[in-house]
Amino acid sequence: MDAASSDKTETTNAKDAENSPPKIAAEITPAPTTEPTPVESKASENKASIEKSSAEHVEKKDEASSDDKIISFTVIYSKQKCDVKISENSTVLQLKTHLEPIIGVPQGLQKIMFKGLAKNGQTLKSLGITNNTKVMVVGSKLNDVLNLATVPSAEEQQALQEVKVNKEPWCRQKMHRTVLDKGLPDDVMPGILNTKEPLPPCPLSGMLNKAGGKLRITFRLELDELWLGTKERTEKIRMSSIKSVLSEPIEGQEQYHIMALQLGTTEASRYWIYYVPAQYVDSIKHIILDS
Repeated sequence: MDAASSDKTETTNAKDAENSPPKIAAEITPAPTTEPTPVESKASENKASIEKSSAEHVEKKDEASSDDKIISFTVIYSKQKCDVKISENSTVLQLKTHLEPIIGVPQGLQKIMFKGLAKNGQTLKSLGITNNTKVMVVGSKLNDVLNLATVPSAEEQQALQEVKVNKEPWCRQKMHRTVLDKGLPDDVMPGILNTKEPLPPCPLSGMLNKAGGKLRITFRLELDELWLGTKERTEKIRMSSIKSVLSEPIEGQEQYHIMALQLGTTEASRYWIYYVPAQYVDSIKHIILDS
């Protein structure tokens, strides 16, 4: 290509460049950032706090549920047996409420017996009640209680008044001296002064009845019965029918008591027991009267 052609080409290119529209560089402008308002910040904080509290509540609930162990045991009332499933952290009062519709005894009239009388505020766990444990319930149904709530006649009230007036100690009265003069039974249980002990697991023996015969007492809590056994026979008495239990120490042998089970409203309806060990007197009264 000669010089003339080259100059012509350059002139043409320069002219085209002048006539072409100017190129505009593409610029990307970032979206403006906005700061959250104070209200939005507060709402976000509250939401986070609620979520945290909820999580902690669920965690604590799960922990509590894992500690709330359900136990299964047998409750014996009279001749009735029933299986109970309840939390080991339940109180004795809650157990009574649970049993009320099952055995038909109002919770206020129930006595839970497990290694002695259980108190309403105690938990089953603290009492040592676990799976397959046997628990006894003593108590009378409401109708039975109402039937027993009879008003004594005028003659019976007079007899009771005469008994109250008579202040001579039992051990000096002729009817009791007849038995006491026989002396201590050869198999009498040791008596201990100024001590209160729970009843032993075995029957109480070595006592005498009003005829001077040897007597053995067995508490059948599952039947709500007191068994008074002699050589000839065993008399079974419902504990709920015993109106009161009276006792007096024997003078000169205060470690032993004379005890009377009040079966009726007069002195003639008392069942007399002699040489009851002093340390068991309160426990006997407690179990019979709480029935």
